[in-house]
Amino acid sequence: MQASKFSVLEVGIHAVTPASAIQAVRAWVAERTKSYVVFCTVSSVLSFRDDPEVRVAFEEAALVTPDGMPLVWLGRLAGFQVERVYGPDFMLDFIAATGGELRHYFYGGAPGVAAEMSRRLKARFPDLIIAGTHSPPFGIDPATPDLSELRLINDAAPDIVWVGIGHPKQELWMLHNREHLEAPVLAGVGAAFDFHSGTAKEAPTWMKRSGLQWVHRLLTDPRRLWKRYLVGNTRFVLLLPGHLLRSKLGRTKHG
Repeated sequence: MQASKFSVLEVGIHAVTPASAIQAVRAWVAERTKSYVVFCTVSSVLSFRDDPEVRVAFEEAALVTPDGMPLVWLGRLAGFQVERVYGPDFMLDFIAATGGELRHYFYGGAPGVAAEMSRRLKARFPDLIIAGTHSPPFGIDPATPDLSELRLINDAAPDIVWVGIGHPKQELWMLHNREHLEAPVLAGVGAAFDFHSGTAKEAPTWMKRSGLQWVHRLLTDPRRLWKRYLVGNTRFVLLLPGHLLRSKLGRTKHG
């Protein structure tokens, strides 16, 4: 990926737009270049800092997009032309842009979710080529390849595998399984499976654009997400002043 990177609390994030991200992924598919895409949120920035294996997964990714508006704002503050590249929207945009050119595989979700999402996507995009779907068991170990599952995916011969098993499991799964898969591109899109299957409701557009999508997700699933958003977001905010000071000193030093 030729795009510049900016740093947020040590995480290198590509300064991209939805259009440039689509262009990059299409090129990797055409060249059969084994790559995977990480959609980076505030929560995943904190996981990067806390978990050495997650750090490796991010550093090995071919593309790390700014999935959350706070990351977009920090990139712009650092002088980059960047837009939000949000996993669930990117998947729809990519399918719309590629039409019937590519074979798509959907790996993730609770039982039946990937199949229902595929049905809805096919109704929305009639040219979409669905190579296959699979919902893995809830407690899978992303660091231990399941050869029978990988064989299913390889036999389906997809060009891109959309992975929706949640963060950080999906990033670790892509890290540890990419070499066993023949598909050139993997993309970890998390909640896209729930949103596009109708299992969960997405935030209104104005909340997504204003950086308040986390509030909507917290209110819809507080028991599961309270720690991620209330504790995690508070920690992120407390870490920001030091990050901004270091960034300012770095620009002054090199300016």
